[in-house]
Amino acid sequence: MASAKIVDMTIDDIKALITEVVDERLHNWWQQSRDTRSIEEVLAAMDRLRWTPPQRSPSTTELLREDRVR
Repeated sequence: MASAKIVDMTIDDIKALITEVVDERLHNWWQQSRDTRSIEEVLAAMDRLRWTPPQRSPSTTELLREDRVR
């Protein structure tokens, strides 16, 4: 199919070619983007990146009420 011209292909042949190209690209993307970290490493990173607001900061509800008053 690689040497066939688009003009000579049927609609089904073109759909099959498109499907093949999309599948190949998705597979390549998946292989490149896989996270190879262990569960422990992921959880440790989550702990490191977690942010806790200061003690006296307003709650989410208080912020929403403040926005509605404006």
